[in-house]
Amino acid sequence: MIGKTTDELPRVAVGGILTECNHFGGLPIDMSSYEASELFRGDELLQQTTSVVGGMLSGLRERNAAPVPLIFASVCSAGPMTRECYHQLKGECFERLERALPVDGVLLPLHGSALVDGLDDPEGDMIQAARDLVGPDVPIVVTLDLHAHVTEQMVRHADALIAWETYPHRDQYTTGQRATRLLFDILAGKCQPTMAMGKVPVITSAIHGSTNNNDPFADLMRFTKLLEQRDGVLSTSLFLIHPYMDCENMGSGGVVVTDNDPHLAETLAGEIANRYWERRHDLEPEMFTPIEAIAKGLQVDGGPVILVEAADCCGGGAAGDSIAALYALVESGNDMPSIVPVVDPEAAQACHTAGEGAELSIAIGHRLDPRWGSSRTFTGKVEQLSDGNFVYTGGQWDGRHEHMGRTAVFRIGPVRVIIMSRATYDWADEQIRSVGLNPSHAKFIVAKNPMNYRLAYGDIAKAVIVLDTPGPTPATLKHVRFRKLSRPYFPADVDIPGLQPTIMR
Repeated sequence: MIGKTTDELPRVAVGGILTECNHFGGLPIDMSSYEASELFRGDELLQQTTSVVGGMLSGLRERNAAPVPLIFASVCSAGPMTRECYHQLKGECFERLERALPVDGVLLPLHGSALVDGLDDPEGDMIQAARDLVGPDVPIVVTLDLHAHVTEQMVRHADALIAWETYPHRDQYTTGQRATRLLFDILAGKCQPTMAMGKVPVITSAIHGSTNNNDPFADLMRFTKLLEQRDGVLSTSLFLIHPYMDCENMGSGGVVVTDNDPHLAETLAGEIANRYWERRHDLEPEMFTPIEAIAKGLQVDGGPVILVEAADCCGGGAAGDSIAALYALVESGNDMPSIVPVVDPEAAQACHTAGEGAELSIAIGHRLDPRWGSSRTFTGKVEQLSDGNFVYTGGQWDGRHEHMGRTAVFRIGPVRVIIMSRATYDWADEQIRSVGLNPSHAKFIVAKNPMNYRLAYGDIAKAVIVLDTPGPTPATLKHVRFRKLSRPYFPADVDIPGLQPTIMR
């Protein structure tokens, strides 16, 4: 590659669909979902400077390469993509690739836990589509979220799978750079990647999935990354599967990419998987009903006390419309100030119609995804109205302008409900502060995510209590009835005698 003229710069295709989906809840993802979030074509893709695509483009610029832009589509987690949406995006992406051939390499920024109505492995489908176009000798390097469902099809058709290393996610940009670096090492003949995935049937939520401090997943991540110091190891990745899919052969474990040493890749991938199995119990959370959690929180001196309603996590595909925690706080009769987010466009519109200062009774909750509960009528006061606009202050969307749609702060006694029209990803506390509320003034804050509440309230929280509530993103998978995922698996089965990791190569 060194010494090429300007007309012979290495050409690397970049593009893909980065989406996490949920089989148990959330609204279907269609083209309008991407159009309201991130959908970049051609030169629009080349303007990206953040997240994984920004990292890939940075790496290409450093190597004086010519990026070949395809498309990039990303949206907050929700239900599966519609078939029409997927086929339109996939078709456009690979039509662009076919027109651009020949290329020297392909970078695919994917998630690994996307779903399509009728297709459980769209990432494997996209990787194979790329391979069918470019042939066996053009390297394909794929980036994935560390919550990916890694499949045999993905391993078979990619030269390397490289996952994000942090949760809460902070390293998408550097992961894009790492992928580009490996791609160019392959092109330069510095390595011949061989890859294996080791997997065990551990299906747990992300409550204890932090890569920081002494969380069990953090310990596993440190072990996994230390393996990169071994001779012949090019890359290692650890996966805590996104558990809200219902697919065959789901599980957690690790991918190891070695330099022309398939036996080493298989051995180390098996070691990662075995260690994962040994820590399975540490990944399960202790949970309380909302009434139990409130009583427990009232015994804590000061606040805020964070009530983690993980079962209604928009970032995991839920609709965000649960009122399980809200109803418990109102019914408890305590006079402590509380903050609760709820997605309910009808209730938000009712507040906007009534106007600031109006007192009214409105139905709230469970209208977007009524499988998990029923709306209830609450009487309160419209304290504030907002257009719902805010700016992310970190993560893959750092600096991005986002909107909750028409939003209202509806006060029910001491409880302030942030009623939003549109679900958005929780990074820190941007949504709460955008409507003028101060988290440090609350006794209870309902956080509808399993991890990022640590970013928002880690420095001020007096206690954190995980709630046991209905929803499509529960804190434990112990009682979820899967149809495609076969037993045995943890935590439905505490022990599996004679278990050996599944090795995919």
